[in-house]
Parts: sequence; C-alpha cells; structure tokens
Amino acid sequence: MGDLRVFPLSCAVQKYAWGKVGLDSEVAKLVAGDDPQAVIECNQPYAELWMGTHPKGDAVIKDNRIPQRTLGQWIAENPACLGSKVKATFHGQLPFLFKVLSVNTALSIQAHPNRELAAQLHAQFPEHYPDNNHKPEMAIALTQFEGLCGFRPVEEILAFLNTVPEFHALVGNEESDELQSSAGDLRRVAKALKMCFTRMMNCKKKVFVDQLNMLVKRVTEDEEAGRDTAGSQGRLLLRLNSQYPGDIGCFSIYFLNHITLEPGQAMFLGASEPHAYLSGDCIECMACSDNTVRAGLTPKYIDVSTLCEMLNYTPSPVSSKIFPCSQDSSDPFVFLYDPPVPDFAVMRIEVPASVKEHTIKPVDSAGILLVVSGEATATTPSCPSDWTLRRGSVIFISANESVHLHVTSTCGMTMYRACCLL
Repeated sequence: MGDLRVFPLSCAVQKYAWGKVGLDSEVAKLVAGDDPQAVIECNQPYAELWMGTHPKGDAVIKDNRIPQRTLGQWIAENPACLGSKVKATFHGQLPFLFKVLSVNTALSIQAHPNRELAAQLHAQFPEHYPDNNHKPEMAIALTQFEGLCGFRPVEEILAFLNTVPEFHALVGNEESDELQSSAGDLRRVAKALKMCFTRMMNCKKKVFVDQLNMLVKRVTEDEEAGRDTAGSQGRLLLRLNSQYPGDIGCFSIYFLNHITLEPGQAMFLGASEPHAYLSGDCIECMACSDNTVRAGLTPKYIDVSTLCEMLNYTPSPVSSKIFPCSQDSSDPFVFLYDPPVPDFAVMRIEVPASVKEHTIKPVDSAGILLVVSGEATATTPSCPSDWTLRRGSVIFISANESVHLHVTSTCGMTMYRACCLL
C-alpha cells in the first residue's frame, strides 16, 4: 500500500440545472474554500459535489507522491485500504458515494430500486438504469432543507381529497371511497393508496393540466385576496408549478409528507421510498449507484409504471421520517448516523472552539472526510509531513488510520465523515 494512507482529494462538481447558482450554492462555497484559485461562475448552477469513486465523478488525488491519478485507481491497486470486512463484503470496491447537494428548484418525484429490481432494470434498460446496484440514501441538512418523503397518514390524504376538488377529480370517486373505507386495515390501506396514486399518475395529460390550471388559478386568487391557502398547500403548489408548469408531480404534495429538516437533522430513504428534494443544502451519502426511477417534476426520462408498481405504500407521519443520530460513547464530539443498510454510515464531528487538539479515531473501514467549517493542521502516524485542512477540504482516510488535528480556527470545526461500519 505504501506509506501514504491519508491524502487530500479534488472532487467532481455536477452542474445540474436544479442546483443553486454561483456562490449561493454551498457546493460552490466549499469548492472555493478548499481552492482559493477556483473560478466560480456567477451564472452557473453548482448542484452536487461527488466524493468517491463513481465512474461519473472519480475523485482526483491531490498528492503528487502518489502515482495513481484517481481514488478509484488507487483503491484498485491498494484494496487493503478498505479494511478486511469491507474489502470482502463489497468485492474490493468503496461501497458508498458521499455528496453535498445545493438545491434551488425541486428534484424529481422519484424512488430507488432494491438490488433485485435494480439488476432487472439495468438488464432491460441500461440506457436509463446505468448499474445493477441498489441506492439507499441519507440526507443530513447543512442549512434548512425541504423535501417530500413517504406517504402521508391516510387521514391527511383524505382531508385533501375532501378540500381540493381538482385533486379528487384526478384520483376518482371509486378510488377515494376505497381509501376512505380501508382505514384501520393496513394491507387494504396500502392497496387502496396504490390504486389512488397509480390512477392519478396515469391521468391523460389534458385532464391533469386542466385540473392543475384550475387549482393554480383558484389558489392564486385566494392568495391575492389574503385568504389562507394552507389547507390546499397553496404556496408549495404555486412554487412547484412555477418551476415545472403543468407537471403531474405538482399534485404529489397531497400524497407525500412535506418535511423541513433543520441543520444536523437527517432523513433516510430506503428502497422504494417515494421522495423529492425541494430546497436547501445537505450532506448526502448513498450506496454507490446512479439508479433513479422518476415520474414527475423533471425533464428527464420518466417511468410511471415502474414507479407506481415498486413504491412502498405504507403511510406514516412526517415525524417518523426524521432519522435520529446518536452521540458516540467514546467521543463526545462525534454524532453517528447509522442507517439500516451495510453500505455506509456518516459521522458528524463537532469540535468546539475551546478544544485545540482532536484525534479522528481509526475505524476498520476506509472513509472520506469533508470539512464544513473551521481550520486545522493535520498529521497522521503513517506520514511525517502535515497539511492544512480548511472549509471545503476533502481527505481520504484508509482503514485503521487516525488523523490528529491541531485546530487553528477560533470557531472550532464541523466535519462529516462517511465510512462503512460492518
């Protein structure tokens, strides 16, 4: 493996149209923080920072003593860096992709397939589903972060069916009545929800565009008259329609929980969980995959039949969608987000201003560390030289390596570390 087991990375930026523009974007701010010479274009979206080995954005190694150019190439030649369990379980591959997202306009109504469906979709439609892996993911808010996640409790959906006639028209009388009468029977509820959602998503375009236009007109008039439109999610509806005019996805707000995460709060999105990110900045970690099934709020390829068939139709309250973190018993500055999948976990490391020396402890897994705020001089046992970590710095940490920080900023440090805790 050689002596260098911890080293800095330069990571890929994805400029998707939905991203925040210029230095409004947390992604752009992190890039500029790490590299003062970086040119941030004020009219360009900076949507995602990819930290990992995915072929669409393999991180570049920033240490010229290392002969390999990218992290993926280096791991392929030094697989022991992953840790013995990770290496064996994930066949010598880094199992996660670590990201920062800066969301200006809504991402698509989507879900991610489980492993079995991912393999099937990849075999049938490789141009739309580029790999055969599942894609569970977790979002941790950096700023206030807004999204849609999972089906609402049935009573909330029924309330919208009763108070939003345009929504009721798309779902239909028979389906609405079945959902009403299924209350209390979980299996029947899931079946009725599937009927309702599938019926709406498969409406003819002229039908749903006409209903959406009527709803937007009515809500706009109510807003202008100063009437309360919260009962029809009026402001959210108008915002989504302004971003994606005439899109069936605008009606999904009546089926899906509307969640707002405060900084440090998280949501976990398992296989088949319907969701959409709406606004804000977040850390995201996922299995290393790019498979997404979409059905609205997007100009990209949509696959309504697959989405409707695959979804988890279990209703649950918005409070249940906030994924808890736990404080590390051996380090009071570390908060662990450990989802129910083996591919990844994330640690939030908060070093207070009063602490000037801190050691990032070794774990039996390769990891990637991102500095969100603060500055420090870093050293490792395997390398005699030190280097500076600052806002936006990203480093790769091999399994069982520690990193000692001499904190030089007066405000402490905040860092996020992705790894795999088998």
